[in-house]
Amino acid sequence: MTTVTEAEVLRDALGLLKDREQVAERLLASSAKHSFDPDKELDWDAPFEDGKWFWPPELVSLYDTPLWKQMGEEQRILLSQHEAASLASLGIWFEIILMQLLVRHIYDKAATSSHVRYALTEIEDECRHSKMFARLIAHGGTPWYPVSRVHQNLGRVFKTISTTPGSFTATLLGEEVLDWMQRLTFPDERVQPLIRGVTRIHVVEEARHVRYAREELRRQMLTAPRWSQEFTRITSGEFARVFSVAFVNPDVYPNVGLDKREAVAQVRASGHRREIMQTGAKRLTDFLDDIGVLRGVGRRLWRSSGLLA
Repeated sequence: MTTVTEAEVLRDALGLLKDREQVAERLLASSAKHSFDPDKELDWDAPFEDGKWFWPPELVSLYDTPLWKQMGEEQRILLSQHEAASLASLGIWFEIILMQLLVRHIYDKAATSSHVRYALTEIEDECRHSKMFARLIAHGGTPWYPVSRVHQNLGRVFKTISTTPGSFTATLLGEEVLDWMQRLTFPDERVQPLIRGVTRIHVVEEARHVRYAREELRRQMLTAPRWSQEFTRITSGEFARVFSVAFVNPDVYPNVGLDKREAVAQVRASGHRREIMQTGAKRLTDFLDDIGVLRGVGRRLWRSSGLLA
C-alpha cells in the first residue's frame, strides 16, 4: 500500500477528503451558534407526566417478546425508565473514554490549529453531556447503572492500546447507534418532555462530533501504517462486541420485578431487538465498510456482536 502525505490530495472510496482545518472551522462556527447549557435549557423542576414513556416502547429491549406481552403498561413504562437510566449511565462511561482519547489525539498537534480547537470544544460538549445524563439519572430516582467491572477494565485496556483510527472508530460506534435511537425519541410525543429535551440537545451537538470523527477516520485509514489499520479492524470489532453486550445493564430487569436470566435470554432471542440494533448501526457499518474497516477478522467480530447483518 502506498503511503500518502498530508500535502497530497487524499481520496478514498467516498471521494476527496476535505481540508482538515476547513472542516474544523465550520464545526467551530456551528458550535458557536448551536451549543446548549442543559442546566438552563431544560425544566428540571417539572414533574414527570403520568402514562408517558421514558424511551419509545419499540426501542425497549424486551419489546415484542413473550415477557413483554405478559407485562402491564405500568411495568413496561417502568422498564423504559430504567433502560433510559442504563443508557445514560453507558453514555457517561463512553464519553469519559472519548474525552481521554481526544486529549491523546491532540497531545502532539499544534494547539493553535482549528483542528485542536474543535477537539477541545467537543470535550466541553462531552463534559456537559455527562453532567446532563448524571442529572437525568438522579432526577428520575433510578439507580446508576455502571458497566460491569470486566467492561470497565477492558475500557482501560482499550484506552491504553488504541490507535488513532481505532479511537475514532470506537467514537463513532458509541455515538451513531444511540444517535439513531435519539432521533426517534426527541420528536415522539409519547415520551416524557425532559427525556425529549435531553435527546434533542444530544442529537444537535453530537452531529458535529460525528462529522469530526468521520472526516478524521477517513484520513487515518489512508495515512496510518498498514499494521495500525489492521489493528484498528480487530480492536474495533472487539469493542463492538463489548458495546453490544453492555448496551443495557441486565440489572434493570430485577429492578422492575422481572427474572434477570429469563429476560436476558428473551432479549438475545428477539428478532425485533436484533433488527433494531442492526438498523441503528447500519449507517455506521456501511460507512466503515466503504473506508475499509470491516475486513477480515474485524468483520467477523462485528458480525458476532450482532450489529452487522
